[in-house]
Amino acid sequence: MNRVFFLNHAPIYFYFKQSSDDFVVDEVPLYEFSGSGEHLIINIRKKNITTDELIKKISKEINLHPKFIGYAGLKDKKSLSRQYISIPRKYEEFCSRIEDERVKILSKTYHNNKIRIGHLKGNRFFIRIKKLNPVDAKKLSRALKEISKEGIPNYFGYQRFGNDGDNFELGKKIASGELNLKDRKKSTFLLSSYQSYLFNNWLQKRVEMSKILDEFEPKESSLALNIELELAEKLKKQSAFFKVFEGDLMQHYPFGKIFYAEDLDVESERFFRKEISPTGLLCGKRVKISKNFAYELEKEYIDEIINESGSRRYAWIFPEDITFEYKEENFWGEISFFLPKGAYATVLLEEATKTILSPQI
Repeated sequence: MNRVFFLNHAPIYFYFKQSSDDFVVDEVPLYEFSGSGEHLIINIRKKNITTDELIKKISKEINLHPKFIGYAGLKDKKSLSRQYISIPRKYEEFCSRIEDERVKILSKTYHNNKIRIGHLKGNRFFIRIKKLNPVDAKKLSRALKEISKEGIPNYFGYQRFGNDGDNFELGKKIASGELNLKDRKKSTFLLSSYQSYLFNNWLQKRVEMSKILDEFEPKESSLALNIELELAEKLKKQSAFFKVFEGDLMQHYPFGKIFYAEDLDVESERFFRKEISPTGLLCGKRVKISKNFAYELEKEYIDEIINESGSRRYAWIFPEDITFEYKEENFWGEISFFLPKGAYATVLLEEATKTILSPQI
C-alpha cells in the first residue's frame, strides 16, 4: 500500500525479519491488579503462536470455554510477547498444563474482574534491525529524535491487510453483500480491514496536505490545495506538523472525551502540547462524523454500506521512551519505545526509515 511520510530524509536501508529474536512486545496493563479476587491473572511469555491460538490452547488444556478466558489485545505470532491472560481462579491448579516450548508462565496474581479487550494502556516494543550502515544509523537516530518530539501518523500496519495486502477488498464485498462468510469472526476481521483501508487513505491525504502547508508559503499552498489564502496563512502558523482543521473531532490524549475543534488557535496549541489529538473515522453505524471543512475532507472516505458499528481513531500519536543503540560491530540497530494501545510498532519503524514493510510469509 502507498504511504505518505511526514519526515523528509532519504530512505534508510536495512534488513528486518519479524521474529521472536528481533521483535519483542511487553503489554502494559491499564491498571494495577488488586492481588485478590475471583480471577487468576497470568503473565504469559509466548513465541511463534498467536493470541487466538493461545486462547484455544488454554481452553483445550484446562477444559474451559474460551468465553471465560480474558485478554486485553492481540499480539503478533512472529514475536516474543509477554501479555496478561485471566481465567477463573478455580482453574489455577491446571495452569501448568499450558506450558510448552512456545508458552511459559512468568507470574501469577489475582483480580476482581476478567481482563477484557482494550483493557491495556499500551505496549513496550523492542525491534532489532540488521545490515544498517553507520551513516544510515546516524540518520535513523535523528529521525527517532524527531518522532519523539513530533509524534507519528497512526496508520494501520500491514498486519491488518493480510499477506497479499488485499483483505480490505474482501471486506468491501462483505459490506456490500457480495460475499457472505459463515465464520462471523473472520467476516468481522475482514470488514475491519476495509474500515482500516479507508482510514489509512484519509490519513494519507491529511499528511500530504500538512506537508504542503508545512513546506510551502501560504500563497503556494492555497493554490495547491484550492483553499483560501487566509485559511492557508492560519494553518501555516500552527506549531504542530499535522494541521488541525475546523470541524475536526479531537480527543483528549491518550484517552478521553471527543469534541469538535472550533477555535483552531487554541486546539492546535493543545495538540502541540500533546494534550489532545485529531481523530479519523472508522466508518460505520452510530459514530460521530466531523463537520465543516474537516468533513469536506472526510466524506470522500465514508462508505455508508458498512453496517457494523463505527468508531474514531487517533490520527496522530506520540511514542514515548524512545531509545536507539547502534552496534557497529554487527551493523545492528536496536530500538525500544512505548506506544498506546492500537498502534503498530512496524508503522513507527516505517516512518523512521521511510521504508514500507511487508509480511514475511
